[in-house]
Amino acid sequence: MGSTIIGCGKSLPKLEVANDELKALVDTNDEWISTRTGIRSRHVAVEETATDLAEAAARQALGLADGGWREDGEAIDPASIDLVIYATITPDVLVPSAAGLLRRRLGLENAIAFDLNAACTGFVYGLTVAECMMAGSTAGAPGAAGRNPVRRALVVGAERLTRVTGWSDRNTCVLFGDGAGAAVLEWNENRPGIMSSFITNADDDTNALTCSFAYDAPLPFDIDGASPEAPEDASLSRIDAELGITEFVDAGEPRQVLRMDGPKVFKFAAEAMTTAVHEALDRANLTLDDVACIVPHQANERIIKYAAKKLGRPMDFFQLSIDHTGNTSAASLPRRPTGTPGRPPPCLWLYATHTTPAASGAATRWCSSHSAAASPPAPCCWKRKSASEHGRGMRYRPRPSAIDHQTKRASEGARFVW
Repeated sequence: MGSTIIGCGKSLPKLEVANDELKALVDTNDEWISTRTGIRSRHVAVEETATDLAEAAARQALGLADGGWREDGEAIDPASIDLVIYATITPDVLVPSAAGLLRRRLGLENAIAFDLNAACTGFVYGLTVAECMMAGSTAGAPGAAGRNPVRRALVVGAERLTRVTGWSDRNTCVLFGDGAGAAVLEWNENRPGIMSSFITNADDDTNALTCSFAYDAPLPFDIDGASPEAPEDASLSRIDAELGITEFVDAGEPRQVLRMDGPKVFKFAAEAMTTAVHEALDRANLTLDDVACIVPHQANERIIKYAAKKLGRPMDFFQLSIDHTGNTSAASLPRRPTGTPGRPPPCLWLYATHTTPAASGAATRWCSSHSAAASPPAPCCWKRKSASEHGRGMRYRPRPSAIDHQTKRASEGARFVW
């Protein structure tokens, strides 16, 4: 039994900004960016809000709009959604929650909704929380009678990172983009689902990646009480010091921008991804030979290449989309390709993601509308198009060895991680 993805969708803003366009802002060019990151363009939300992007992705996942994928090809009844988890670090507003706004727009009248902030690991955290809430409310689970029943959940990752990007810093402004992805999970006692997950945190005492809030409403108080002439909120300087951004703020730079120590983040992320892969597989009692595809966080192609080398797998074993999206944080994992008619996505996925100081992975089985033993869908991997194919996007390429292996495993009645 477990929670299985039965629908997914994705969304990008209309404006696509190529690398060379950034030359108007900072000293950079396409070659400098692409060779260091694998990024050739990113999408920037100029007219769209984060909630707009989340709504578009969710409508696809639910089958309320074209472009998404549903397990049976049919639309999912909004009234059947019991839970909405919205992973983001860039909500449009603090209150109401981003999940609450999305719930209202989609008419999910029976759903409970809340936000989750775990940066780039947000989607895997969201999957894990949703799966735990489903399992905990299942009939027979200890305490289930006293909990909200959750049979279907909508998990969304959506970001407008370009709102908190320092566009004068060429080391960070080239990395980030906006976007959203969504997945609908369903609990089913008779089918396999999420078989393992791995989440860990390590204290980041180096402030390798930070972004402060910029509360700008006046605070008419000082330590002695009401004071209309009170100076700037005194607590801000303490937070500035803790994040190590005092010198930047004192120099007149904005507080609320992403600041990153690239080498430190790279070192952490490269090791964290391989750790997450091994831990998620070990918990599911599987090896990489059982996996059809790894879906890594799209932060930097060099990080993925490092992980590929450490894991002993070719790059076409990893799903890549960073070349035309950049790093979209919590949106990067659910913004995966959605397959083609008659050919479902990979049977066996491994999500691997990281953000200083967290890492997470989830081994997951992607189910078709048929039982695995009756008609196993062919595992596929995604490969970037060649330069002659415009140098961007994804295409299916069947992996015969994976197909043979998956069929053998299915005939043995083995459960895959999803």
